[in-house]
Amino acid sequence: MNEATIEKLKILAESAKYDVSCTSSGSSCAGKKGLVGSASGWGICHSFSEDGRCIALLKIMLTNYCIYDCAYCINRRSNDIPRATLTVSELVSLTIEFYKRNYIEELFVSSGVVRSADYTMERLVRIVKDLRLVHRYNGYIHMKSIPGASPELIHEAGLYVDRLSVNIETPNEPSLQMLAPEKDFQSIFTPMRHIQQGILQSIEERKKFRTAPRFAPTGQSTQMIVGATADTDKDILSLSSALYRRPTMRRVYYSGFIPVNGYDNRLPALKQPPLVRENRLYQADWLMRFYQFRVDEIVNDAFPDLDLEVDPKLAWALRNPQAFPVDINRADYEYYYGCRE
Repeated sequence: MNEATIEKLKILAESAKYDVSCTSSGSSCAGKKGLVGSASGWGICHSFSEDGRCIALLKIMLTNYCIYDCAYCINRRSNDIPRATLTVSELVSLTIEFYKRNYIEELFVSSGVVRSADYTMERLVRIVKDLRLVHRYNGYIHMKSIPGASPELIHEAGLYVDRLSVNIETPNEPSLQMLAPEKDFQSIFTPMRHIQQGILQSIEERKKFRTAPRFAPTGQSTQMIVGATADTDKDILSLSSALYRRPTMRRVYYSGFIPVNGYDNRLPALKQPPLVRENRLYQADWLMRFYQFRVDEIVNDAFPDLDLEVDPKLAWALRNPQAFPVDINRADYEYYYGCRE
């Protein structure tokens, strides 16, 4: 790996760290004489499997150049930051070399938008296609689809990746227009629908033909920014609930707003990300996905925001004393759900 590529890797890994669609906990420790092993922090992050295993992945952008000027984004075109672009072959080689060195098991790749959505998406597709077909890479790949990309490119991408995702950013169109006036919900929801259709079609085809190609077999995900607008937790969780009713949506990630562009007066004057609120949203999300809580049980017009002092489950219990006591040693799921009806 030459010095120029290493420098690009440092820049692009730094630019990619604000996307929380995987858990980031990279470490860095150089090799030392007399000691065994070393770890590079250049874009190596960690996620967790369903059985609790920690998995290392390369989290990187193809480029941090971007034609958009979104208020919340560090890579917005008006920012004076170090820029870099990897070629398709460079990113493919990085992934394979890191995998051979046992630095990583998976790849998470995204990109700023250069020239057009289709131009950028086409280069991302070439990366995953080369990894699968030329280098026979069989590891997990999560790719960010570019809003506005053509259905044909989205379909081709889905044939080579495990998960496709599109960031929705805000819970409603007015908030998106305020912070990212060059984007709209149509350009985000359209690829989401294409991904959903591709997954459902693939499932049906594989019921008939075992050799039918898979399409994004682990589904899709999205991300919302928390705290950059005046939207309530009710607004955020209502959209999340609607997205989870789609059969292919696996995760909604919540990213506490990081004030990287303090000069933009459209953004709130926060000194640090609202991490407690972010955590409460994940707890509420868990209640909806795994415990069948409805949105209006967690947040409603009377309580539009989550209580930052207690977790959402305790907040619900305090508001509903009539459902208790419950013998947790005897009560089954059905009984417990019935207490909340």
